[in-house]
Amino acid sequence: MTEAADLLLTNAEVHTLARPDETYEAVAVRDGWVVRVGDAYELGFLAGVDTRIVDLGGRVLLPGFVDAHTHLDVVGRKLVHADLSTAESRADALDALRARADAVSDGDPVLGFGYDESAWGERDYLTREDLDAVDATGPVVAVREDLHVVSLSSTALDRFGDGLPEAGVRRESGEPTGVVVEAAAEAVLDAFAPDTAATERYLRAAQTDANERGITGVHDMVRRSHAPQVYRDLAAAGELTLRVRLNYWADHLDALVETGLRTNHGEGLVRMGAIKAVTDGSLGGRTAKLSTPYADAPGEHGEWTLSPEAFRELLDGAEAAGFQVAAHAIGDAAVDAVLDAYADVADDPAEARHRIEHAELASDAAIERLADFGVVASVQPNFHRWAGASGLYADRLGERRTQTNRLGRLAEAGVPLAFGSDCMPLDPLVGVAHAVDAPTDAQQVDVTEALRAYTAGGAYVGFDEDRLGTVEPGKCADLVVLDDSPWAADDIAAIDVALTVVDGRIVHEAL
Repeated sequence: MTEAADLLLTNAEVHTLARPDETYEAVAVRDGWVVRVGDAYELGFLAGVDTRIVDLGGRVLLPGFVDAHTHLDVVGRKLVHADLSTAESRADALDALRARADAVSDGDPVLGFGYDESAWGERDYLTREDLDAVDATGPVVAVREDLHVVSLSSTALDRFGDGLPEAGVRRESGEPTGVVVEAAAEAVLDAFAPDTAATERYLRAAQTDANERGITGVHDMVRRSHAPQVYRDLAAAGELTLRVRLNYWADHLDALVETGLRTNHGEGLVRMGAIKAVTDGSLGGRTAKLSTPYADAPGEHGEWTLSPEAFRELLDGAEAAGFQVAAHAIGDAAVDAVLDAYADVADDPAEARHRIEHAELASDAAIERLADFGVVASVQPNFHRWAGASGLYADRLGERRTQTNRLGRLAEAGVPLAFGSDCMPLDPLVGVAHAVDAPTDAQQVDVTEALRAYTAGGAYVGFDEDRLGTVEPGKCADLVVLDDSPWAADDIAAIDVALTVVDGRIVHEAL
């Protein structure tokens, strides 16, 4: 006699994403696994006394979304501190910081995360003069959305300025503007690193937000953080509602080797991922490493955060210790340098499933090399928000803006794609919408390809294609239910998530 299901999701439009146009009506789940997919009437026979039956009313059921590049603690900080990502003007951002200043005790720092001056139709970052107008007694710190630029008030500069790397402190007429980039920005973020209790607060808020957006798994980029401990504590308590793959920054490598860890170690909801290396900066900060100058700064080519020689040495050591490598490379010069290293140092980039994070300005030749090597392009389709004719990338790159994030060209070449958000914002459907409606054909993919990159793509780069990424018997029951079909909706980004299931457990319900 067939054992009853724990959970039966029925009267649905089930897209397995395993084969083109394959759809069913119902999914049966037992012990956290999908056991049957098929006709609603037939699967009805798997209903037992204790089976929870959910009538989805014709809604669309998909594999759960896997965000292959995110920073959940930053998401949590936006939710807890001032969220500047929704500001529509400089004044809006400052008002959000003033509201936060009113909520903290006198002398405490006022923190805001996620501002994007280009969304205001401006080119200038927040400055010390802007932040001084918040009129807070403590330091005011505003972090740009890319995390490569931080703005400081005069009080914050007085507190941190002397200890910051001089190369990252922007000046005018010899005086600091309050804008710091790269290593200096990193130093400020380190100064405000949360303790274990605050980290737990951030991650609890972030995982709730992620589940509400249909996210069932994340590849979290962690550095000198309490997040790994918090994730494992939440998992042990049965309170973790995401699958988490920990991608540690490169300065953790020696410690990870000493503890005997390597890629794919772990069990349950928390596993070891890649070693992350940052080779250059960002286009927004003009620090991504380009082969030709920035259009709005003709003397600047960006900068190396990690030199090509240092990256090769790191890659050699990481591979020898059994680690996958995830290399942040945005500018074309950085992408080429990483691919050169993979070609010369890596034993087999495809077998190791080495990754390039962002790969925004990959040239035609680089795209062919990505495909030849089997290197995964871990990309963020929501970055197309800056690629329009009047967007930030038009300022930074001129006509080269059309060469950014060529998702269609990557897919056509056969490059393995994994979509992530980098928290800009943490919302897969926003990413899918940008991928489908990108400015040029070379930047676009169709709805199915975009959804697969946000499901099966994330599973593949996490060595999890046997467990995740499609809706099939024998796969983990990580599922998302959407109120409308992304294949038919006029506005994919506006589709609501009705249900999210992780490991067979409903973690978000809005039916």
